[in-house]
Amino acid sequence: MARPLPDLSRLRPAGGKHSIKRDRILSTFLQQEGHSSADDLFDLVRRQDAGIGRATVYRTLQWMVEAGLARKVDFGDGRARFEPSYRHPRHFHLICTQCHESSEFLSSDVEAMVEEIAAARNFTAAQTLVQIHGVCEACRSGRKGAGAAAIGGTTAELVFARDALRIAIATERSGLEFYTRAATLTRDPRGRTVFQKLAGEEREHLSTLEARYRDLLAKDPDLESRPTFLFFKASGLFAEGAKQLRAGVDDQQALLIGIKCERGSHKFFKRYGERFEDSEGKQIFLEFADEERAHLDLLIGEYRALRERQTRSAASRRQRGRTIARAAKRRR
Repeated sequence: MARPLPDLSRLRPAGGKHSIKRDRILSTFLQQEGHSSADDLFDLVRRQDAGIGRATVYRTLQWMVEAGLARKVDFGDGRARFEPSYRHPRHFHLICTQCHESSEFLSSDVEAMVEEIAAARNFTAAQTLVQIHGVCEACRSGRKGAGAAAIGGTTAELVFARDALRIAIATERSGLEFYTRAATLTRDPRGRTVFQKLAGEEREHLSTLEARYRDLLAKDPDLESRPTFLFFKASGLFAEGAKQLRAGVDDQQALLIGIKCERGSHKFFKRYGERFEDSEGKQIFLEFADEERAHLDLLIGEYRALRERQTRSAASRRQRGRTIARAAKRRR
């Protein structure tokens, strides 16, 4: 599938002029999947334009790294490789020290740790490389095809969509548990109705996501067993919220916990969904972000309404108290 390209006219080296050769190299590179060495890219470019020299390809690769369009990676075999970073989210690598094959993964926990450390040091990170070196299953077992082989093309998109659906389903199940429990604990009738409504929506959405997951698996008989790419723990937000409910809270606190869970979930899915290239996985993340936003708005509205009802009720009690006090004073 052809990758959408950036506006090349905006990408110029300092003091540089428009270069048809550089744009051709860039366009060829951004259409590739996986990791290419400078020699690999040179061979591809030469098939399209025999007039482009090796030195031009090398200089353009360096410019792409500096411009943030490419990442340079080293898998320990003596050859630097490059991968597109334009509209391709930051990810990490498992690298086998024997066969030098690599497999990619994306982890929100690793990203959060990197960002936390950079923020603590007031450090602006331009590029992050996390590489885990070891021995893959195929090399350990001697069986070809074992372990997490590299995937690409349509298969990669299916794996991405599969993992996105798994995360959405896990979050939906966690949210269903949270709202079901909140509905049983809430004393305020209106608040209870809101929690019951959200539990019903979570149940309905969960059923839809599970059906979508089954349809996706039907496209590839091996999809279920393929290595995981996305390691995300968004569902932990609602799990922590359910734990707080079990500890004992009042109606207002239950709504505030729900607001915190939905706000965190919305930000999580929107943040990562906007990083991915156009794909079914991206669509799943952004659809889920919109759903969480709607739930957040509903909870915020109910929280404000509850506060208003409580304020009016308190004022009414004070007024009744003053009325009773005046009546008692008159009787004396």
